[in-house]
Amino acid sequence: MYGEAKTPPVVLSVAGSDSGGGAGIQADLKAFGANGVFGTTAVTAITAQNTKGVSGIELVSAKMLEAQIDAVTSDFALRAVKTGMLGSPELLAVVARYAKRGELPRLVVDPVMVAASGDRLSSDDTTEAYRELLVPLAYVLTPNIYEAELLSGMSITNLAEMVQAAKILHRLGVKYVYLKGGHLHGPESIDVFFDGVNVSHLRSKRVATSNVHGTGCTLSASLAANLARGKPIDDAVRQAKVYTTQAIVGSSSWVLGHGAGPLDHFGWTRRQLP
Repeated sequence: MYGEAKTPPVVLSVAGSDSGGGAGIQADLKAFGANGVFGTTAVTAITAQNTKGVSGIELVSAKMLEAQIDAVTSDFALRAVKTGMLGSPELLAVVARYAKRGELPRLVVDPVMVAASGDRLSSDDTTEAYRELLVPLAYVLTPNIYEAELLSGMSITNLAEMVQAAKILHRLGVKYVYLKGGHLHGPESIDVFFDGVNVSHLRSKRVATSNVHGTGCTLSASLAANLARGKPIDDAVRQAKVYTTQAIVGSSSWVLGHGAGPLDHFGWTRRQLP
């Protein structure tokens, strides 16, 4: 019965829009819903993109971003927040101000600065703003290999260097570091989680597919969703890894678009639709 349903926890995504539907705000909302939370949004940028790449980006103004965050925080009791593409030091500074005031609980920062192809999506000024303004206020930082290299200042070519980089990033002030290892090679996709004392390796068999668009967004969104549902951090990161891997497996044979396709956020491949 609908009347007996519990009110879902609310999560906010502060990120860019993906017109292809595979990453950004669109992926976050899908991952939120699939992981049992209600998603709200503050859009930082409108992008013209598809599975083949990005052909245009327009950032919103700092004033408009503030208005969106105010609209959400004044009406909803947020349980967690995640960031994606912030686009500029000015927009990043807006998010940092809210975080510093304690208005963005369980803040998961996905520092979207480098695409899966290795192409830079932000300036050096934005990288420095992450280091100085936002990372110290984050609950969890979820960089990919390329982003971790930018933030840590070191090259990462193997698992040992991933661990070293995670420790460097932790010294910036973030509580937890989840470093995604999908861009390294090997039969396994190994992520590193560092809690300030202990290092954990989260492993999954590497999936042979080009349909990986939005993987980082999906991981960080599902992590935020699990935190919003009250999961302990160790459980939250492991469940996020499992969910993201299942979503990659589910879409591995899809043919959507002509480039890197999206993920199976709702498990369509594993169930029969009426």
